[in-house]
Amino acid sequence: MMTGGSAPGDHDVAMAGQKSIALVDDDRNILTTLSIALQAEGYATRVYSDGEAALSALRSNPPDLAVFDIKMPRMDGMELLRRLRETSELPVIFLTSKDEEADEEAGLALGADDYIAKPFSQRLLLARIRAILRRAGPVHDATHDQEGGTDVQTAIIERGRLRMDPARHQVSWDGRPVSLTVTEFLILEALALRPGVIKSRNQLMDAAYPDDVFVDDRTVDSHIKRLRRKFRASDPDFTAIDTLYGAGYSFTDG
Repeated sequence: MMTGGSAPGDHDVAMAGQKSIALVDDDRNILTTLSIALQAEGYATRVYSDGEAALSALRSNPPDLAVFDIKMPRMDGMELLRRLRETSELPVIFLTSKDEEADEEAGLALGADDYIAKPFSQRLLLARIRAILRRAGPVHDATHDQEGGTDVQTAIIERGRLRMDPARHQVSWDGRPVSLTVTEFLILEALALRPGVIKSRNQLMDAAYPDDVFVDDRTVDSHIKRLRRKFRASDPDFTAIDTLYGAGYSFTDG
């Protein structure tokens, strides 16, 4: 189902279990085409023709994922994401022009989960959406029970001052919460599960993205930079994510 226009239009309610996707683009043809394709895949869609129209709706009634164009009047996708990230870690995919590498890097630095260069195939966008929605669900069961009875083991990860709860997508450092996007969470989890072990960019890509989705090196580097900024906002002395130039990254906090 599709809600339209510049009004929030949140009267439509997705059916039980149905994922909702918000599309923000000033090109009505793109909005219509993508909405039809997404609905054919079983998603509910909400469309907005500019960032200002989308912002309040995304805050008050967030979808499961949003797709933003960057170049829009009134409020572009960068400003929309910056303001959204003040209160939300909603998964976001950016649509960028093919020759605007700086926009891709800036979008990732602001907290976008992924980006796709225009012109793009609907098949690629659908693959990226499915991948992020899979990752946005619980990464593990909260408990494991080999006998079919009560709790045996929790999925909590504790490494020194770091605490991660994959089932609830919660992270804290020295007891202070740190809000992470889905991609940031999975990259940090891959590092924290094996402290001291160097993970290459390819290994971190595999942890955060499915095998059929190509991601280049600078995407992982941008997510690592943002992870460090978020933890340093909580602890200016944070140094737990190490870089071994030419090899990759490791988590070293004891």
